[in-house]
Amino acid sequence: MTESTPLIRAGHLAKAFPSVDEDVVVFADLNFEIHEGEMVALVGESGSGKTTLLHLLAALDTPTRGELYFAGKPLTALDANGRAAYRNSSVGFVWQLHHLLPEFTARENVMLPQLVAGAEFPKARRRAQELLEEVGLGKISGRRAGELSGGEQQRVALARALANGPRLLLADEPTGNLDHRTAALVMELLARLHRSYGLTSVMATHNTELAGRADRKLRLAGGTLQEAAVSSLE
Repeated sequence: MTESTPLIRAGHLAKAFPSVDEDVVVFADLNFEIHEGEMVALVGESGSGKTTLLHLLAALDTPTRGELYFAGKPLTALDANGRAAYRNSSVGFVWQLHHLLPEFTARENVMLPQLVAGAEFPKARRRAQELLEEVGLGKISGRRAGELSGGEQQRVALARALANGPRLLLADEPTGNLDHRTAALVMELLARLHRSYGLTSVMATHNTELAGRADRKLRLAGGTLQEAAVSSLE
């Protein structure tokens, strides 16, 4: 972890959604920094805005007010094409529901983001196979995603998130639909890949074990974001 310019910086970040009576304010004035190489756990009750914040970090949505910077450049200044390019080149996302294409093989699912980014087919295929071997699925890379177990599908999703060599890994409840044993395997993979790829990782989670692996723990509650003790279980 470095103490140089933060990879992510938010200033007076606000997000509200329109409603019939009045706007629903998720948060109104978030200010935080995340440095390169950090693993950060984003915690808070359901409905506190964790997923909304991850969507802003991924440029899947835009803030109502405020600024959000990635590597010193304002994400809020990007147009739709610029946001798509940022997501494709700099961000990997792991969802609670894996969102794989079930009729495609594991390898094809990991190839897809590379092909969208313009990679040649043989190179994308080799990269996909290497990543699937790294998550322990090399021998079943040719099986359709819909035939895999929940834990295997989540590992394919993790390999897919790393396919284009992102600097930032975002994970939204990555162990939320897994049993304890499978969740432990995915947690170990997340921590190992975070280190080996030199990622900056932000994970929204209710899993106290996963949060305990983080360098820092940020709690989103009542529209505010506060530092919390990593060891805290509340």
